[in-house]
Amino acid sequence: MKFQQLGSVGLFVSRLAFGTATFGGARHPLYALLGGVTQEEADRMIGVALDAGINLFDNADVYAEGEGETMLGKALGTRRKDVVIATKITNRTGPGPNQVGQSRVHLTNAIDDCLRRLGTDYIDLLQLHTFDPLTRFEDCMRTLDDAVSQGKVRYIGCSNFFAWQIMKAQAAATMLGREPFVSVEAYYSVLARDIERELVPFIQDQKLALLTWAPFAGGLLTGKFTRDRRPDDGSRRLRFAFPPVDLPRAYDVIDVLGTVSARHDATVAQVALAWQLHQPFVTSVVFGARRLQQLEDNLKSVDLVLSEKDLGEIEAVSRLAPEYPRWQQDLPLGRLPGQGRNWTSAIKDD
Repeated sequence: MKFQQLGSVGLFVSRLAFGTATFGGARHPLYALLGGVTQEEADRMIGVALDAGINLFDNADVYAEGEGETMLGKALGTRRKDVVIATKITNRTGPGPNQVGQSRVHLTNAIDDCLRRLGTDYIDLLQLHTFDPLTRFEDCMRTLDDAVSQGKVRYIGCSNFFAWQIMKAQAAATMLGREPFVSVEAYYSVLARDIERELVPFIQDQKLALLTWAPFAGGLLTGKFTRDRRPDDGSRRLRFAFPPVDLPRAYDVIDVLGTVSARHDATVAQVALAWQLHQPFVTSVVFGARRLQQLEDNLKSVDLVLSEKDLGEIEAVSRLAPEYPRWQQDLPLGRLPGQGRNWTSAIKDD
């Protein structure tokens, strides 16, 4: 396993992180569809992940209505001190009016509930799961800082935020002299490179860690689907089409990944993971598994080295179309589009 520094703090995490959204939920319609992994299966997979060198495990308080955290804590057992546990809070955890969001009441209760389910005294990385438009960042950052001061949390981060929202939170923390975010968890796959437009440059500028989720785009990049073998009516992808994907474009990308995987005697899933590991701004890629074999196969992506030819072919088929203001800022300073003249000479000529 390879490791990378978590942003600008002195903590090192494995380049692959094991996500546990597939744990539990056998009686829950959504989470049974996502995985429904039993405790016995979870124990085996966590053991294999630990033996492979993975030290970052990702969860959330809403996964299988909290059962995912409970199962993770049990599976880690006495090896808890050897790992970095990341979990997320914000989403609704009950029917009450204050069982959702980022108020001091909900965040405080949610942290205590996570600690109880995980069976631990501290959470290594606590992340806000999504943006709450109702709570001031000043209140939120104070509450998170209190949890750090109390020893309940070691580092804080966020997930599914716009860059400007993260900047507001960081500014509030700086103004108050409180703990800032050290990480961002965001959806990223070779089929959906949206974060490269604004979030990635922001993360690099602010020296934050980037943890990416859903690298297989909801199952489309697992190797099960091709242009000629598409999801059928019984497929999880059709019953739960998340994250959203541009399917016609997706199959163009899958064609290229298939070519690259054949070149390396690898799987499409391994190439999808390896491609992310080749991106310099990615700290760790969070992936899940429903079966032990999936986990074992995906672990091999760490050792898969893609050539310049491989990366060039993938880039050509998956790159983002330029959008404003990127295409404007990419112009040489003082030049007009499509012209060799600068602004001054253009004005004089007119």
